Amino acid sequence: MAMAMASVQLGRQTSIQDSPRSPEAKLGMQVEDLWDVQEPELSPNEKLNACFESIPVSAFPIAPQGIEIKSDASLAEAVQILAQNKILSAPVVDVDAPEDATWMDRYIGIVEFAGIAVWILQQSEPSSPRSPSSPNGAEFAIAANGMVSAAGLGALGPEDASITSGDFFEALTSSEFYKNTKVRDISGSFRWAPFLALQKSNTFLTMLLLLSKYKMKSVPVLDLGDGKIDNIITQSAVIHMLAECTGLHWFESWGSKKLSEIGLPTMSPDHIITVYEDEPVLQAFKLMRKKRIGGIPVIECGGKKAIGNISLRDVQFLLTAPDIYCDYRSITAKNFLIAVRNYLEKHEKRSPMLSGMITCKRDETVKELIQKLDSEKIQRVYVTDENGNLEGVITLRDIISRLVHEPRGYFGDFFDGVLPLPENSRV
Repeated sequence: MAMAMASVQLGRQTSIQDSPRSPEAKLGMQVEDLWDVQEPELSPNEKLNACFESIPVSAFPIAPQGIEIKSDASLAEAVQILAQNKILSAPVVDVDAPEDATWMDRYIGIVEFAGIAVWILQQSEPSSPRSPSSPNGAEFAIAANGMVSAAGLGALGPEDASITSGDFFEALTSSEFYKNTKVRDISGSFRWAPFLALQKSNTFLTMLLLLSKYKMKSVPVLDLGDGKIDNIITQSAVIHMLAECTGLHWFESWGSKKLSEIGLPTMSPDHIITVYEDEPVLQAFKLMRKKRIGGIPVIECGGKKAIGNISLRDVQFLLTAPDIYCDYRSITAKNFLIAVRNYLEKHEKRSPMLSGMITCKRDETVKELIQKLDSEKIQRVYVTDENGNLEGVITLRDIISRLVHEPRGYFGDFFDGVLPLPENSRV
């Protein structure tokens, strides 16, 4: 595959009344122009692939000024920056890099809420070679009283909920280990070295495949001229773009299909990872870490109905507002949901957690689901039957993966040749 392409002149010669309502809608109209000139014998899916292969990622609307985190920032500072800016991840800039450094020397990776949560759990495992042996590590182990067993691979039951009672997270977040550990100290947990990025000339199809089949939450787009990140395209941004394309022929031909018609949800009810409402909230985060998933439904005791959802991003509420749990003898999954909702309402903060459990039915259309995900600003929707029982889960990645497909040999040596990867990395 040719990873670079000549500039493509896109966009219809429109009259003023055809002016798109947003940059994303304008991009959708560019796809429409390309859609109209595709070979008639191509299938709709092949047409979309061809359209997205003809558009460079530089055409994607630029996100607001990106947030970068310095490598000497503490974990506590990184969590605050991510929470205050309502983002899940940010590039980490090496403070020791020279002013004229290339982008590969300027950045050491991307830090995520999920990565911080997983790293904290890993450090507390007594048998782990990563466990800290320094005095700070000892202080952390004491402060996190009970976290060792919580982070282990064994299951946690309701009887273990007292592990996270009272001032558990206040002790954790006030520990010297948490406050003094630097972001650069956890760079070994970053997936790429420094991260997998695209150039402006790479195509939309490449970007969409990375965000779906290759499970990337976001893709940085580089300006090789100044060695800095020009844009960061997220799964959520792609879903928003699709929502803005309502009414365009290419989108309607795909978006009018029912979820079941495009094979969603992909997971059967028996394979959904869940946590019961009376289990410790740490069990939810532990399962997400072990199963490498971004969210988990909280199920009522003795039933199959979900009362809420906990995602890896919600670890911020354990690390930035630990005092909200002081009235609970234990922080069960249910108590966590209640405490966080009360906290958000009290502080008049917007959050997907205030929307409760967002669900859909199998007979809803792709367009309806995209609009729901975009308006609620959520990462996943749970599929339920007429009685409210869980039948499946659909994520942003699932939807994008149904929009395009990877042609045989498309990436070639892209993952081997474009960027150096750390040992044991898995695409």
